[in-house]
Amino acid sequence: MSTRTLTKDQMLSLAEHIENAELNVHDITKVTNDFPDMTFDDAYDIQWEIRRRKEARGNKVVGMKMGLTSWAKMAQMGVETPVYGFLADYFSVPDGGDIDTSELIHPKIEAEVAFVTKAPLKGPGCHIGDVLAATDFIIPAVEAIDSRYENFKFDLISVVADNASSTRFITGGRMAKVEDVDLKTLGVVMEINGEVVELGAGAAVLGHPASSVAMLANMLGERGEEIPAGTFIMTGGITAAVAVKKGDNITVRYQDLGSVSAKFV
Repeated sequence: MSTRTLTKDQMLSLAEHIENAELNVHDITKVTNDFPDMTFDDAYDIQWEIRRRKEARGNKVVGMKMGLTSWAKMAQMGVETPVYGFLADYFSVPDGGDIDTSELIHPKIEAEVAFVTKAPLKGPGCHIGDVLAATDFIIPAVEAIDSRYENFKFDLISVVADNASSTRFITGGRMAKVEDVDLKTLGVVMEINGEVVELGAGAAVLGHPASSVAMLANMLGERGEEIPAGTFIMTGGITAAVAVKKGDNITVRYQDLGSVSAKFV
């Protein structure tokens, strides 16, 4: 049963307002300040409209991401459920590449594992076994998040409307078959300018990163959408998010899967 409080015009104007904050690199107050009765359905309507706006401009959606999936991250943000967002083509940065800080407001990075599917996944009722059977390979990925809300302060409904703070991602290291890696114990070390700032293991992502993909399939199913074969999915932060600034060199090392690095310029 969907619950919506916004009119179509309000939804369209909020999508434009939030996307402009991203494109013009300026922060805004969280949208629930002005629309306190907004629901998750309203917020996902806004996110899907931002997605439509980008596609109409010729951008391609190249993947999906889950946010707030680690207990560490939920505690850090004071929330209780994960969220999803989409990844646009221009969010992608090559391993070892530069990330232009002039295009971002207040970026943070987190270490993740991405899944690439070889079969569609559709909720409701999608579970971890379905996900493992439908996975082609996994690959290390680092996400740069950048909330468009001032001081990174928001509630869950506002963050959904802001495409789950998505902005840039770097894939690298080595791809692996899912059966060859113990994703629960997969160790990750994040370094900024050669100093270790975060450590984590795959179990931080809802107990197992494949649980995150199952949850995405089930959340999309509520909107009549599915995860097509060949989808790249970032499963959520194994580490807490760490703020980065111009001049920072970041490297994330993954047990047996190599490393991913980038420079913020």
